[in-house]
Amino acid sequence: MAGHAATAEDGYALWLRYAPLTGSAKERLDQFNPVVVQTGEADPSVKVAEEELRRGLTGLLGHVPASSGGSPIVLACNDGSSGARGHFNVAAHQQANGRSLLAISAADSVGCLYGAFALLRELSLGRDPATVELAQAPAMPLRMLDHWDNPDGTVERGYAGRSIFDWWHLPEELSPRMIDYARANASIGINGVVVNNVNASPLFLTERYLPKLKRLADAWRPYGIRLYISVRFSAPIEVGGLKTADPLAPQVKAWWKAQAGKLYQAIPDFGGFLVKANSEGQPGPQDYHRTHAQGANMLAAALGNRGTVIWRAFVYASSGETDRVKQAYEEFKPLDGKFAPNVILQVKNGPLDFQPREPFHPLFGAMPHTRMMLEAQITREYLGQATGIVYLAPLWKEVLDAPTGHGATVAQVIEPTGMAGVANTGSDRDWTGDQFDQANWYAFGRLAWSPALSSDQIAREWVGQTFSRNPNFVRQLVPMMLSSRQAVVDYMTPLGLAHQMGTGHHYGPAPWVCTLDRPEWNPCYYNRADAEGIGFDRTRSGSDALAQYAPSVAAQWADPRTMDENDLLWFHHLPWSYRTQSGKSLWDELISRYDRGVAAVDSMAREWQTLQPYVDHERFVDVASSLAIQRKEARWWRDASIAYWQSLNHLPLPAGERPPEHSLSYYEALEFPDAPG
Repeated sequence: MAGHAATAEDGYALWLRYAPLTGSAKERLDQFNPVVVQTGEADPSVKVAEEELRRGLTGLLGHVPASSGGSPIVLACNDGSSGARGHFNVAAHQQANGRSLLAISAADSVGCLYGAFALLRELSLGRDPATVELAQAPAMPLRMLDHWDNPDGTVERGYAGRSIFDWWHLPEELSPRMIDYARANASIGINGVVVNNVNASPLFLTERYLPKLKRLADAWRPYGIRLYISVRFSAPIEVGGLKTADPLAPQVKAWWKAQAGKLYQAIPDFGGFLVKANSEGQPGPQDYHRTHAQGANMLAAALGNRGTVIWRAFVYASSGETDRVKQAYEEFKPLDGKFAPNVILQVKNGPLDFQPREPFHPLFGAMPHTRMMLEAQITREYLGQATGIVYLAPLWKEVLDAPTGHGATVAQVIEPTGMAGVANTGSDRDWTGDQFDQANWYAFGRLAWSPALSSDQIAREWVGQTFSRNPNFVRQLVPMMLSSRQAVVDYMTPLGLAHQMGTGHHYGPAPWVCTLDRPEWNPCYYNRADAEGIGFDRTRSGSDALAQYAPSVAAQWADPRTMDENDLLWFHHLPWSYRTQSGKSLWDELISRYDRGVAAVDSMAREWQTLQPYVDHERFVDVASSLAIQRKEARWWRDASIAYWQSLNHLPLPAGERPPEHSLSYYEALEFPDAPG
């Protein structure tokens, strides 16, 4: 039965609320009468698993579980089985006394912890404990969050308050929030965290920060999480006193080896280094006429077989190339097979920069002799930042399921290595700045664990654990979530447009910006709009970026008449009068897509109002307010964009269409000096 929560909620508990079960689900769990059997093991991960089971069962039952006499939950955490680290089995068995038994078994203690969380997830969703049977293993060995947090507490592209890492009080004081953060990550299988910005401060390689890092690593170890840091390539100069950071210089090699030695002495399971080099002004090996491979391999040698160098393929520099999206492929494809075994190339989902929609990156599948992982952005830098509902699992599924043309999907290319997500967590009580952005954190972890999961299944899991299990609520809310990302694409960058956001802060529309020093800094560079048409020609007659894809894939996008029009203007410059597959002119279809996006957000806001009986008042109001902002932003995007396109093509709107609310000059004059990020 629907009803408000008994107590106020602010979102802090995330999907680990363990709200009391009701109805038949409660009756089944009561009848089962679970008892957590202590293993007596001293292993910290086993203890955490036992504690989590008691915490979860107390919430689901509405009282502390019995200590004896019921159906035992037994953990066998070193059962001798082989398999991927973290794999587990959870199965119910009938005992001779007629009582059921739930066994969680795994080859290691972290596997038992994952099994405990999986069992609690099943029970939270109303599963009969007597019928539980799970056998799971992570599809990818590395499932990592990348934090873009700075030592001063700011977060680049963060929209949820300040950094969760309190470097000032560490190592003496460890915030309880760090444990709750670790619990949340472990519950969805995340096993690596990069704690600082890829635009890295060299401070993280100083003696001052070593005990701070150690305290975090020690706290997270029971949750199966290894700590990584981003490093600045020029650190040997800035904090090492050297005159060069040339990766082939003996003194530079020795310095990095010494730093790695200190890290491993303090943190034996230190994960390794994440590196952004020769991109957006960051230093790197090319400063010394060395390749990315030479730079990465030098760091890899310093770590040895103890850790991993994760080298970002996001290279964004003034290269003379006529198409920015080609740069990463051209720099890295020739280096295939030249990276050390403990180097991973981290590649963004698309070749541009975390846009609402872009085709998958052509490097996936094109470097068969290089370990490669996917970098996704959980924080919504280009998708409204922290307002409204924008569920990103459908975006990531599009990429993961995409055939590369090299004999594998993107998911199959990265499964031997892993996924990284740019985190959206901050100091706000709800962790993510918006209640629904928690779903993206959750979805990232679940897809990194199993890319075969559907966006629908993940949404249902999250909704049931986070808000309400009521079937009517789930039935209404999940379709809203599944369509929300397409709504943003439609009102921001329909038909394959990209990077039309305000420069610098990336908030709001600015397709008219065309005066910045470098061409690829300007939104007009990407829309190529003029009186005759719109779109970026990436075919052979244009930049030929299409040729970076396998022939079978390129063929799908080569003909604008038959391709998926979601990517139409990404690959083709077309006249405004071009007849789209709907039968409308390109101009009319563009207007239709903007309108569709606005209408979808209006529909979400109306639908949310009908769900008030199922949600506690505090979170209901929070989401309603956020959706009200998203409705305004959708209209702003639609109207400002149309006003600019009309200033170029001078075409009338289709009959009956609403004109922009303001003049183009009004939208051009808007400023956001305090915009986040």
